[in-house]
Amino acid sequence: MLLWWKLHLSQPLRKVSELHFFFIHGYPLIFPLLPSPPSAAMETAVTAVILFTSILFQGMVEGNIGVNYGTVANDLPPPSEVARFLLESTTINRVRMFDADPEMIQAFAHTGIAVTVTVPNELIPRLTKLSFAQQWLKTNIQPYVPATNVIRILVGNEVLSTANKQLIAGLVPAMQTLHTALAAASLDRRIKVSTPHSLGILSTSSPPSTGKFRQGYDVHVIKPLLSFLRATDSPFMVNPYPFFGCSAETLDYALFRPNSGVFDENTQRMYTNMMDAQLDAVFSAMKILGFTDIEIVIAETGWPSDGDEGQIGVDAGSAAEYNGNLWKHVTSGTGTPLMPNRTFETYIFALFNENLKPGPVCERNFGLFRPDMTPVYDIGILRPTARASIPWNPSPADAPAGGPAPQQSPNGRKKWCVPISEASSGSLQKNIDYVCGLGLDCKPIQEGGECFTPDTVRAHAAYAMNAYFQATGMNESDCDFEQTGAVTDVDPSRLWKV
Repeated sequence: MLLWWKLHLSQPLRKVSELHFFFIHGYPLIFPLLPSPPSAAMETAVTAVILFTSILFQGMVEGNIGVNYGTVANDLPPPSEVARFLLESTTINRVRMFDADPEMIQAFAHTGIAVTVTVPNELIPRLTKLSFAQQWLKTNIQPYVPATNVIRILVGNEVLSTANKQLIAGLVPAMQTLHTALAAASLDRRIKVSTPHSLGILSTSSPPSTGKFRQGYDVHVIKPLLSFLRATDSPFMVNPYPFFGCSAETLDYALFRPNSGVFDENTQRMYTNMMDAQLDAVFSAMKILGFTDIEIVIAETGWPSDGDEGQIGVDAGSAAEYNGNLWKHVTSGTGTPLMPNRTFETYIFALFNENLKPGPVCERNFGLFRPDMTPVYDIGILRPTARASIPWNPSPADAPAGGPAPQQSPNGRKKWCVPISEASSGSLQKNIDYVCGLGLDCKPIQEGGECFTPDTVRAHAAYAMNAYFQATGMNESDCDFEQTGAVTDVDPSRLWKV
């Protein structure tokens, strides 16, 4: 159901007696309506307006930044909670799914968030048959649109990298058949068809001007694919990962840090970051085949916050630096040396850390958020209200104290007491009342106090609980608060900065 806020007017505007407010990505949209509950027809009409308005807001307010919503884990929150969290607490306005799970698709209904779904690789041979493509649409897409803003269907993922001849041969026919099915359902203008590729499709990529598709794939698969994308106004999608292409010597280049750059003698262009070089290598390869007019979308890119011992640049700080700089760069309008003055629709990998992913430790630590929806690090995608109320574990930083100065533990490390993320507001208010009732100084969290803002129960509880913990000698039992507190050695003070 839509959330309706009604503002009743003391003086009706002609025949209109109330205004209805809708919130799109946190921004109000106002409609004058008759004073009656919304009918099914009204909800359908409003949904269409929401989807249209959402597109405008995506371009005008937040840029085309999305996330890959992977689910290879056994501890993730329900899709409905995820959708609500993204809508209300973040500026993320696009989501890419790795399948077409009905619960996940339905969860994003009436949010306006642009959703991309995926047909698994194994279904590609069957998707070449029109009857199967039509049935797949009827089962997986049509029941959920237009309520859910499905904008794209991806046929497989990195199919050319599988080296499976049957899948590769069926890729473009499957995409064509799916588009035909969409057209028959009058959905081809709303929903586009594409497929993402790893950079393994390139035989050469350095310098960027020498970018070239692998021989055999270039003419027989990629050229027909690009022709289809041009004809249907769909993007060419790639998964560039500077993380996997960097070394200790090129870490600054990969993380968008100041560096000496890489000069391409052929084009006389200077590259100051690896992402631009990778994108321009793809562009150069497309240019050889005569397709420079097709949009390039970054379907997947990211940086892990943890990894195996000895891995270079694998920590939360580097991950925050990469994704934060990436976000600023692709939405800045600067473009790349060979594709200037443009932005790139981009999907960060990934939304969550996924604890069941196989492989090295880093594979399970690409998430922006933990399964409890607290940030692994902050890159500026949380809305101000969310940043003030969602607990997270930032790196230590110099910031105004959010409570009494911490003492040092026997091992020389400072410690603080903070609320756990699962603690309810009622429990935290009891903690505040208890601590302040003991006579400890709570003036800083009273109105006008230096720690009053943000005025939330969680922020005030963090101050009060830590005040008690410090005053009682930092015994861990003094941070229990009936299992609503936890001791940390990471300075939480900047958590409450707004």
